[in-house]
Amino acid sequence: MAVENEHVFVQNKPDETRSRFSGLQNTDAAALIELAVTLPLLVVLVVGIFDFGGAFNLKQELNNTVREGARFAAAEPTNDLSLPNPPSVDAVRYLVDAYLQNAKINDCGLSTATETPVPPPPPFTWKYPASGGGCSLTLTISRGVSVQTSSTPPVNILLTTVRISYAYQWHFNSVIQLLVPGANYTLGNIQSEATAVYMD
Repeated sequence: MAVENEHVFVQNKPDETRSRFSGLQNTDAAALIELAVTLPLLVVLVVGIFDFGGAFNLKQELNNTVREGARFAAAEPTNDLSLPNPPSVDAVRYLVDAYLQNAKINDCGLSTATETPVPPPPPFTWKYPASGGGCSLTLTISRGVSVQTSSTPPVNILLTTVRISYAYQWHFNSVIQLLVPGANYTLGNIQSEATAVYMD
């Protein structure tokens, strides 16, 4: 009789183990389904934070760069602006390029970029499109821009403006398609501009 009870116990043990194992499989399956649902959202969130954080940091660095470029240009002489390639404008370009390199930002080959003439209006404007190293930017330097004050009598003030348009490499557009297939969010270039009054 003891042998029969032992036999019954041995027969029931695999059934009991099978039912416990079946419960574990259901839990694992639920965890996998939850992961499959939340993982695309998590990837989009992480890439979005990384992308927009990088864009915000780049915008701050570009703001500092154009501010220093405009400040420097406002202290430069204007007697060479009638030349085809004025040294004072080239000096601003080299300063902007040095700031980009010091900030560890790809300068896209700005140091070797050739000037593209800008027909008037506005006068005294030079544009340097640069593309290299997997990126592109455009540096625009406007010197000798005249602005009239609203005072009586009106006074003409000379200004200089430095502008950068930087093509930032966005990754967000490729991952948003995990959530919305076929979505195409094209984010534009990051632009920054600074103006300074001539010091003389």
